[in-house]
Amino acid sequence: MSKHPNTDLLSLEPEGLVRALESHFRQRDQPVYRIGQVRRWLYEGLSASIDEMTDLPLSERDALKHFFTLTQLEKARVEVSQDGTVKHLWRLSDGEFVESVLIPTKKRLTLCISSQAGCAMGCTFCATGWGGFQRQLTAGEIVSQYAASRRWAEKHLGDTISNIVYMGMGEPLSNRKAVHHSLSILNQGYGVGARRITVSTVGVVPGILELAERPEQFRLALSLHAPISDLRLRLIPLEKRHPLPEVLSALKRFNESGGKRITFEYTMIRGVNDASELIAPLADLALSVGAYVNLIPFNPIPYQNWESSEHHRIKDFAKNLQRRGVPAAIRETRGQDIDAACGQLRAHTLVQLEGSREREH
Repeated sequence: MSKHPNTDLLSLEPEGLVRALESHFRQRDQPVYRIGQVRRWLYEGLSASIDEMTDLPLSERDALKHFFTLTQLEKARVEVSQDGTVKHLWRLSDGEFVESVLIPTKKRLTLCISSQAGCAMGCTFCATGWGGFQRQLTAGEIVSQYAASRRWAEKHLGDTISNIVYMGMGEPLSNRKAVHHSLSILNQGYGVGARRITVSTVGVVPGILELAERPEQFRLALSLHAPISDLRLRLIPLEKRHPLPEVLSALKRFNESGGKRITFEYTMIRGVNDASELIAPLADLALSVGAYVNLIPFNPIPYQNWESSEHHRIKDFAKNLQRRGVPAAIRETRGQDIDAACGQLRAHTLVQLEGSREREH
């Protein structure tokens, strides 16, 4: 009997999961309905372990554990904001940390998930890069954030996750293989509609073009933050490799593929990228690809002395974009009392761990 010692059930796309389970159960002379039992435990039961699959005989659960694994995240910290935002810090099997955030509103419950442990992009306004890049997440580690967060939400909030955004730690399109697998698993396995899943990028052009080729209508968010290349380069080092004209060309291809909304994420930093002269070029870029613009007040991070733009300046940006025919909104700041900005909780945890190691020595 062939073994699958490293096959993670959560990393398999639904079709691959069926094939692997079909082969496994056939070799054990088990009925074909065992496949459906495992599928239901994964996608409907949100199982955290194979042991939970109690309608399988104990011998079959033991056999599954011998040939397969099921990614489990260890809950390192949970912080709940006064506004209802919930941040989880997850410890991975090798000791690395990643974050996910549950963001409730009146109409939806959005989950923000991570795709990498750390980040190599080096964006100057983001806390994630502070701890450096450690490694890519597997598809199972990405999907497990959804399963674990949904279990938590249904137990503690009495609600289920309606939307998913790949806006946590890391650059999703620098981990394309795992991210594409996870998109298929969340959409086809867990039944999350493609239009309810948004992938964020700082402008990894090959990844944008690959996403454009997918038939599903996944949404795309570009971390723009400046409409002029020279200014954007100060904020996003990747601008040097993939300058704005190249990124815009890829976005036009994405837009032409049909039904796939584009959002520009624009963090408003006082005295850096909030000059009135930037409104017109920002509007031109948005109109060229039919993009919606999200204006985001800068969330202070530990090592950077920048401040958020004043509220009247952000409102002025939004109004002037709207006058030019660009749909724009100001994103409500959430979870400020729990370090909810991307990477903050991990960064502070790393500082604390480093401090405790120094005291031990």
